[in-house]
Amino acid sequence: MREFLLTVTEDLKGKDIKYILKNRFAFSGRLITSLKEGDGITLNGKKEFVNKTVSSGDVLKITLFDKASENITPENIPLEILFEDEDLLIINKPPKMPTHTSVYHNTGTVSNAILYYFRDRPFTFRAPSRLDRDTSGVLIIAKNAWSGDCISRAIKNGEFEKEYVAVCVGTLKGKKGTVSAPIKREKEGIIKRIIADDGKPAVTDYEVIDELNGLSLIKLHPKTGRTHQIRLHLAHLGVPIYADFLYGKDIEGERIRLHCHSVSFPHPVTKKHMKITAPLPKDMELLEICKKL
Repeated sequence: MREFLLTVTEDLKGKDIKYILKNRFAFSGRLITSLKEGDGITLNGKKEFVNKTVSSGDVLKITLFDKASENITPENIPLEILFEDEDLLIINKPPKMPTHTSVYHNTGTVSNAILYYFRDRPFTFRAPSRLDRDTSGVLIIAKNAWSGDCISRAIKNGEFEKEYVAVCVGTLKGKKGTVSAPIKREKEGIIKRIIADDGKPAVTDYEVIDELNGLSLIKLHPKTGRTHQIRLHLAHLGVPIYADFLYGKDIEGERIRLHCHSVSFPHPVTKKHMKITAPLPKDMELLEICKKL
């Protein structure tokens, strides 16, 4: 449960509650609708509807109630927490750990771990900036529907920046540049993507940090969020990620060396700029080429 209190100021006098929710809190229509279902809106201690107009000095209270995610079994899995407050939980996701449960992964996911972490209260699992199973690094969990909406909006508006690092096979002539290559699904019903003129726009900035023994350590800033964008764009450049079984070469027993090193975004409530950095996992930290990070 998350509560917000607002004492109505002169500039809001005569406005209705719906106006305040949309313009002061930036609540989505879906979230405003959910507040109508319970005692989510009170004015001076009395339940009210969104069409109620307010007066200067009125106290508006908004309560966000959560529901337990269905079909997710809580599991006592350790979490490496990088940041936590009332609205966000940010972790360093280990490699080989899916973010969400699925037909193939009912257990051992981030969602299982999070439901156990919040086992003392109803909690809906929300990961607005998900990571693939093999990708490690910074993962944001929204602790309420509003913070989830804010993060999703920041991503859509270009206010959310991710920095990845990848160990790649091969070297590049140009050490810095941008890949702009549209992406689409190879065939309906399969996960693999391809570069295609009729695909969705996809843009990735890259910079080579180091080269060693035929490998490259590359820093990446995706400007769009297409599925497998970084993996496909690096393969398109001729330097697929080490052990990338879809776009490079499968290496038995090895995982893709891709890590979400940091995220930068405005905090949902304070609007303060945040930058969260995640240490490298052991399988990258021990590589000589990663020592400059």
